[in-house]
Parts: sequence; structure tokens; C-alpha cells
Amino acid sequence: MNRSDLQPDSTAGLTATLPRGRLALLFMVMLVTAAGNTAMQSVMPAIGTALKVQDFWISLAYTWSALLWMTCAPMWARRSDKRGRKAMMAVGLMGFVSSFSLCGVALYLGLHGYLGPIATLLVFALFRSLYGGFGSAAPPAVQAYVASRTSRAERTQSLSLISSSFGLGTVLGPALAPLLIVPQLGLVSPFLAFALIAVAVLTALRLRLPNDDPAFAGRGDVMAAPFSANSDSRLRSDSSRADDEDEDEAQGGEVPNLAWTDRRLRPWLVAGLLGGHAQAAVMGIVGFLVLDRLGLRATPELGAGPTGMVLMAGALATLLAQWGIIPMWHLGPRASCLWGMVLAGAGVALLAVAGSLHGIIVGVGLASLGFGLFRPGFTAGASLVVSRAEQGQSAGIVASVNGAAYIVAPALGVWLYGHSPWIGFAVIELLCAAVIVLGLKSMASDQALMQRR
Repeated sequence: MNRSDLQPDSTAGLTATLPRGRLALLFMVMLVTAAGNTAMQSVMPAIGTALKVQDFWISLAYTWSALLWMTCAPMWARRSDKRGRKAMMAVGLMGFVSSFSLCGVALYLGLHGYLGPIATLLVFALFRSLYGGFGSAAPPAVQAYVASRTSRAERTQSLSLISSSFGLGTVLGPALAPLLIVPQLGLVSPFLAFALIAVAVLTALRLRLPNDDPAFAGRGDVMAAPFSANSDSRLRSDSSRADDEDEDEAQGGEVPNLAWTDRRLRPWLVAGLLGGHAQAAVMGIVGFLVLDRLGLRATPELGAGPTGMVLMAGALATLLAQWGIIPMWHLGPRASCLWGMVLAGAGVALLAVAGSLHGIIVGVGLASLGFGLFRPGFTAGASLVVSRAEQGQSAGIVASVNGAAYIVAPALGVWLYGHSPWIGFAVIELLCAAVIVLGLKSMASDQALMQRR
């Protein structure tokens, strides 16, 4: 990043603007992984039914990958501070490509009788762990790249834009999955197709995004460049002050490790865990709910289409939240979290009683609208309470929290749903309510976050 990346703004003094080409690359890095994962979610219930494997074991197959994600994301975030964000984005994409390719092969062998159902799931879980272990390098690198180049006032909207790549991906994934199925490969076709798409994005990243490897310590402009977007919204229009502050921060020595228990982060991380578990449980249940409510258990191959429609509706609602509501209403982190959980709770209540495809779509759409508000709010809040030099570590912790939600929540949600749908949905409602109570009692106000230095 150079000085041309900073452009004066008549209303905000000095703000950071990423070149469109770089922003598009960052967007695509997140988009392809989101689209691939939701495409997988739209076909896995049908694959599991075809393998004659219980729903719980299909959900449990993701657990090891999520555990690795939670463990590895902070490590990759710290490494990105030393090796550069671009290098870690590349590691993440390579993890995605290898995982999806090998998972597709394993499922193909299982569906065609070369592996038994249990062996297929074990091999699938093993290859899926490549995504948890290495794919977790990309999101914190992207988040830190953006957060370190945006002012406080713009950070919620900037991170919301990046988060919306997940929303757009969740629209494209289920929409493209049925179109990508070819007779020779069957239901595993989307796995290999998205692996090829990720290879194209990786190639573009290597060729088009400038290297940002920290090679040596420096002073002045050399060290100021990566941190030239001041984290305080009350910036002077005088660029020399911003340069001086950046140089002072760069000379401050090595940044101490940021702990999960840091009191600045604590309410946001707890909210992220609770809300993330609620969202993960809903997403784990949806595919099986569609099969049950529409009576498609005997014909699971017909479930991919309706499940894709439901996931697309949810993804469109997420985009509405992140592309429309947050920027139009200028919602801050706390407001996004609170309103998001209120809407998510209402959507889950509707989903619990929905008996038709239309009802399921409305319920998932409203819940996704709420989660679409909540996630950027939680992410921006965790970013705003720490210093600019701690953005990489904060991003890693946030990514780890996101992964932690998928360790037990999908499998537990499906298990509870299988025993009693009412108990499953009641637990999700309690998680949403807990976030609301925590937000009202412990989260700093949006005004305080904007004024924090």
C-alpha cells in the first residue's frame, strides 16, 4: 500500500481506500470458499442418505475440521504478521483446493461401493481436516489486511463488505451446485468444480496482489505503509500526523500476544461463541429439516434442489443485511449484534413451526437476516477494541471463534432435532437470548467504540 491509497474525504478527514483490483481479489478469496462450503452443505444430506448413514454422523464428520480451524486460525494470524497477509491467503486457498479435491474423491468411492459407509465418512473427515488446518489461514489474513487499512468510522462497513462475500458465496454455492452435477461424477461434482475455481483465484492472487512480506525493520515511509490507515475516526486532514503516528507505532517493538481472556475482547468473544453456535446449529439442521418436512427421505436425490433454494434465500437475506441495512442505517457493532439476535430468534421460531417449503424459506431468511447483522457487528467490535498493531491477532481469534462454533453445534443441533425438534429449536432460542442479555449489559456503546483510541 502506498500514499496514493489514502484519499481525503470531505466528511471524514482522511480515510483509507483499497484499490478496486485488490478489493476484488480479497472478495474472491472469501467468496470461493463460502460458495464451495454451501454447495457442499446442499448435497451432503442427500449423499449421507444415499450412503445410508444417520444424519448425526454426517454432521459429526465436520467436527475435527472445525476443531483444527479453532486451533490453527490464531497461529496463522500471528504468522501473517511476520510473513505477510498475501502468503497466508495463498496457504488458505491451497488448503481449500486440496481438501475439496480429496473429499470429492472419497465420496465418489463411497457412493460407488469402493468404500463402505463408515470408511467413507472417516476418509471424508480426514480430508476435510485439511480445510480446517490450512484453509483457516485465509480469513484472518483478509480481515487483518482490511482492518489495518480502514479508519474506525469505516471499519464496520468495510468488514461488512468483506463478510458479504460469504453471503454472496452462500447464494452462488447452492445455486450452482445442481448445475455443476454431471452424470459421470454425480453428487460429488461440485467438490471438484469448486476446487478448480479456487485454483483460478489462487493464480490471480499470486499474480495480481502485491507482495507484503515484512523483510526488515525500517523507519518512516517504509514501515508506515502497511499501517497508513489510522484506526481513529477523528483524523486530522493533515497527513503528516498520520505518518508520525504510524511511525511511532511501528517503532514500538514486538506486539505482545493477545489473549482470549483480554478484558477488551471478552464480551465480543463470548457473544461470538453464543451467536455462532446458534447459527451453526440452524445450518446443521436445515438440510435434514427440508427432507423431513417435504417427505423426501425415500428420494434423497430430490432434496438437493429444495435445500439449495432454502440456503439461497438465507444467503440473499444475509446480503440484504450486509449490503443494505448496515450501510444505509450506519449500524455500529453493538446495534448490529442486538438487532441481529432479535431477528434471528424470530426466524428460528418461524422455522420451528414451518410445514411447507415456503414457510421454511421465510424462517431461514429471517434468521439469516439476523445472523447477517450479528456477524459483522461481532467482528467489527472485536477489531475496534484493540490497537491497530493487534489487528492480525484479533482477526485470528475471531476466525478461531467462528470455527469453534462448528465443532459441536451442528452435530449437537441435529442430535437434539432428531430426538425432539422442539428441544433443538428451544436451545437455539436460548443462545440468541443470551447474546441479547450480554450485549445490553457488557458491550460498549457504539459511540464509545468510535471514540476509543
